[in-house]
Amino acid sequence: MSEDAGDDDGKTFEPTEKKLREAAERGDLPVSREAALLGGLAATLVVCSLTLRDGAARLADTLAHLFEDPARWRLNNGADAGDLLGVLMGASASFVVPVFTIFLVAGLGVSFAQNAPSVVLDRIAPKLSKVSPAAGLAKLVGKAGAIEFAKSVAKLLIMGCVAALVLAAERDTVADTIFVSPALVPDRVLALLVKLLSGVTAAFLLVGLADIALTRVKWRKRMMMTRQEVKDEHKQNEGDPMVKAKRRSLALDRRRRSMMADVPRATLVIANPTHFSIALRYKREEGGAPVVIAKGQDLLALKIREIAGQHGIAVIENKPLARSMYDLVEVGELIPAEFYKAVAEVIHYVQSRDSRRPTSPGPTVMN
Repeated sequence: MSEDAGDDDGKTFEPTEKKLREAAERGDLPVSREAALLGGLAATLVVCSLTLRDGAARLADTLAHLFEDPARWRLNNGADAGDLLGVLMGASASFVVPVFTIFLVAGLGVSFAQNAPSVVLDRIAPKLSKVSPAAGLAKLVGKAGAIEFAKSVAKLLIMGCVAALVLAAERDTVADTIFVSPALVPDRVLALLVKLLSGVTAAFLLVGLADIALTRVKWRKRMMMTRQEVKDEHKQNEGDPMVKAKRRSLALDRRRRSMMADVPRATLVIANPTHFSIALRYKREEGGAPVVIAKGQDLLALKIREIAGQHGIAVIENKPLARSMYDLVEVGELIPAEFYKAVAEVIHYVQSRDSRRPTSPGPTVMN
């Protein structure tokens, strides 16, 4: 079973997806040690039941032929030695490879059943703390070491009890073994071993499932977050409010400067004497409806009127039109159709006035 994480006081909030993802990236996942032991026992049971008898028989036959008739294997040169070595390696491989494959599949299956496969280089990187005698001694004599020792004793007791029950049920078979032919003894011993492994594996199946569940519960508890951790993570995800406000302020300043730089391109400004100003550009040869190139309120409105005065741009005071356009039209947009008539009247008025006199001494009130 996994070790306790320590003090979890104050951790009352469920872990966020971000924290769980970061834990997975670090390789900090719930892993049951008893599940690994269960996988090893199951693999041993499969080996003893399916491959051990036939594999051992084939290997024994090969060795028997070798030792019964050694004269057939000449070792006059390197090629003869290579042939002999090839035969021995082939016989050994036919026995070892199936066993190795079964244990490999069992190990990978147990690992994948608990967590998705991932590669965490930091976990396998060499660290002096991993070989520290002090750290190892602390694990042995500390609370975690005591818990692991108690669990080991409990596992030995379970295995001993199961073995005793199996042997008690098979006591007659064990007693009869001394009276059978020596050639049958290996089969008898193997059959008894399979029964022992079956009983122990069945017992550890319950232990393993319980440990997997308990490991996940303890891991989830260790992943729980305090209120401050949740706030900090939210701040990281959303950004510091002060920084965001500063960024918004800078972006607004840039937009304002850009807008003020476009005011000299306007052909007229519609104002509500001091509160709102809308700078429009309309040239018949450019086609289309008038476009709003700047707008502002209060101090910004006065700044627009000031720039317009510096560049000889007509400023027309029309309170209802200025207020309505300020609320409904954004900078860079064409004016909506509902303002065509009112704006057309203003443009016609400005053009008629400009045709009568070349300059405008100041803003004109137009009701």
